[in-house]
Amino acid sequence: MRALVTGGGGFMGAALARKLRERGDSVRVFGRGDYAELEAVGIDCARGDIVDYEAVKAACDDRDVVFHAAAKVGLWGRYEDFHAVNIDGTKNVLRACSEQGIGRLVFTGSPSVVFHGGDVEGVNESAPYPANFDSFYSQTKALSEQMVLAADHDKLSTVSLRPHFIWGPGDRNLLPRVVAKARAGQLFRIGDDNKLVDTIYVDDAVSAHILAAVQLSPLSEISGKAYFLSGDDPRPFWEIVNRMLGAAGLGPVKKRLPKKAAYALAALCEGTWSALRLSSEPPLTKFLVNTLTTAHWFDISAAKRELGWKPTVKIEDGMERVAHWIKATQNFI
Repeated sequence: MRALVTGGGGFMGAALARKLRERGDSVRVFGRGDYAELEAVGIDCARGDIVDYEAVKAACDDRDVVFHAAAKVGLWGRYEDFHAVNIDGTKNVLRACSEQGIGRLVFTGSPSVVFHGGDVEGVNESAPYPANFDSFYSQTKALSEQMVLAADHDKLSTVSLRPHFIWGPGDRNLLPRVVAKARAGQLFRIGDDNKLVDTIYVDDAVSAHILAAVQLSPLSEISGKAYFLSGDDPRPFWEIVNRMLGAAGLGPVKKRLPKKAAYALAALCEGTWSALRLSSEPPLTKFLVNTLTTAHWFDISAAKRELGWKPTVKIEDGMERVAHWIKATQNFI
């Protein structure tokens, strides 16, 4: 393949780019930074912003497949910022694919597009988008996914993959933040429940993206569809957190905060940040409290059946790899 990976500097995008290169594919990543570690393994790095159409179009030149992994992710922020990256950026990718004659687009979606504020347990792709979203991220990812799937036609085949809670070696966002909060004594277990959540090891998420790209065509069964991805092994949320902390040589979370108190504190944080117009993310938000206290796990039968994919890395094995990576990376945090 001659592949472009948008968001190639991110955790998922970089892992995907490296795996494609290992396969012998021609790989270009598109992002806002400089990625010397990717260039060192023969990956072409195009610098630009996803909201800049001309930059996106130039990055798409001579490609035959685009993996669109660029997104604004977060628990807080202005709607305009999420819209610009997740919606306008996706419009730019779709337009560039059309104008450059690219026939395949694999979109990295999110299971949060079906979150409705309560438990999501064992649902499949028939689960509808909710009437109201509890985060700008979920709302804009849902709208961008709908655009991608609606763009599927005889000249451009599209598919959306929805991996949940990607983790593994190389994570510079979620894992370091959890570890930093634990070391600072700021990590609290919220409420008494320990709901089941799905996760997916980064290599398994990558393999699904590549399988989708290889199969994608106007006549393929997967064209124009969305698929949930997970490790197919939902675990109690705080078990996952404690395993991550253990991989970093830390003990389990012991501090607790009642759910009602957490909501009250989240409301106070949000009100303060809004009043002061702070651009940073509050330490606690209502969306985060809700996420940490509800179940999120999915039926991935369709991905197994139609993609011919299945997860291969068990949580215990993956955590061992994370522990080795942390030990080998002295500046991890």
